[in-house]
Amino acid sequence: MADLARRPVNHRVHLNSDQRRIGVIGLGLMGSALTARFLEQGYRVVVWNRTREKAGPLVGQGAEWGDNPLATCERVIISLYTTEVVEGVLAELGAGLRVGQILVDTTTGEPGQTALLGARMAERGVWYLDAPISGSSEQTRRGEATVMVGGEDEPYEACADLWRVMGARVFHVGSCGSAARMKLISNLVLGLNRAALAEGLAFAEALGVSPAAALDVLAGSNAYSRAMDVKGRKMVERDFSVQARLTQHLKDVHLMLDAAANAGLSLPLTETHRRLMEQAEAAGLGEQDNSAIIEVLRKRNPTLAS
Repeated sequence: MADLARRPVNHRVHLNSDQRRIGVIGLGLMGSALTARFLEQGYRVVVWNRTREKAGPLVGQGAEWGDNPLATCERVIISLYTTEVVEGVLAELGAGLRVGQILVDTTTGEPGQTALLGARMAERGVWYLDAPISGSSEQTRRGEATVMVGGEDEPYEACADLWRVMGARVFHVGSCGSAARMKLISNLVLGLNRAALAEGLAFAEALGVSPAAALDVLAGSNAYSRAMDVKGRKMVERDFSVQARLTQHLKDVHLMLDAAANAGLSLPLTETHRRLMEQAEAAGLGEQDNSAIIEVLRKRNPTLAS
């Protein structure tokens, strides 16, 4: 397993004009953050989204709208909701695919489907890398995320300049589909860290301890996790402005549980996490930041919900 991106994230490499032009398909939180990063680093970014109005702010920052970035860019980043959506978009824009093109798919997808999609692209002579990102859109925007990549060595090495922009650390974890598996493992631990923090802060409130004070102590103790840096203040201040939507992590939790069931393994903590997130979604918190899971834990005692 290679860990590249040893150079600073803001390191610029000398590229020709074709290499400086990349496509981005999908302008949700992550796709928009990646587009902003590449524009900042001097790339010419051709963007596409099913709802074109989402491209407006990025075009205002210097991106170019493209009716089909696959037709004009040798390297295209895809950032969509599920593998099924990726397959639908590639079917819609597939006329632009050509031999030697590289697709970098940051979607958190189902590993088996991801590997099959990579095999279908290979039959057309197109390189396909699954490259999900561990980190919120805000962390990605700042160049602090981690990128996991699955796929052949040749296209991976051909995207060395992109990895330096996309994340602070980049791991090449194996063949196509390997990164999708690794992302589910990473998200399992990350999500449970976040849920444990939420429960701990709700527990502090129940005991009459200031959650802000509890967060300070936790962050300076052996209980520390990076979830405290990213989500702790949001939970304390009830600031659920979106960095990563709760409903999207619930989608990932379902993928984890399906993958575990296929492997004959039970995930009891993740099952509990699923139930909590489904309660949060039923309470209307699905489109808010995933730190909003704390509200479900607070509301178990009505006196804490005021």
